[in-house]
Amino acid sequence: MAAEPSSDPSALEPQVSAAIVRCAAGEKAALRLIYDLEAARMVGVAIRILRRRDLAEEATHDAFMRVWRSARSYDPSRGSARAWLYAIVRNRALTILRDERRFDPEQQADTDLPQPDQALQRLPDSSALRQCLQQLEAGRRNAIVLAYVHGFSHGELAGRLGMPLGTIKSWIRRGLASLQECMG
Repeated sequence: MAAEPSSDPSALEPQVSAAIVRCAAGEKAALRLIYDLEAARMVGVAIRILRRRDLAEEATHDAFMRVWRSARSYDPSRGSARAWLYAIVRNRALTILRDERRFDPEQQADTDLPQPDQALQRLPDSSALRQCLQQLEAGRRNAIVLAYVHGFSHGELAGRLGMPLGTIKSWIRRGLASLQECMG
């Protein structure tokens, strides 16, 4: 059963606090309750910082992942549960904002990017890594090579390639999973 948002957000504090404790114990339904109670407002906070809904939703998603992984670190003596949640989403939104601004695609020409194919060509023809990389879709392969060979962060790649940060993260995560399967 989905929780009904209260018109008085402070009235939600006991529910959110108890749900965080249940998250720390590994209860997935508790995370869903927090989501039902707070996600819309968390997206709103992130939108005010990022000014883009797609990035705000990404920041909120990342924040919920962090809540799930870090619920044990919540300490009620240091502040309210809701303040803890909003600090997480705010910090994540600020990180995304910093990463998105690091490279403005209007100022960066695609020619500034190293060519991923050149790094691939430096690998021996018989290399298992080269063969597995060549099997990947070009976008995933390029993102992985630019990140792991040339040292670009996800945010830098998103800015330089003009792609959403979530897409870059997805390409790299899925590409690495495919590489691991191919190499395994």
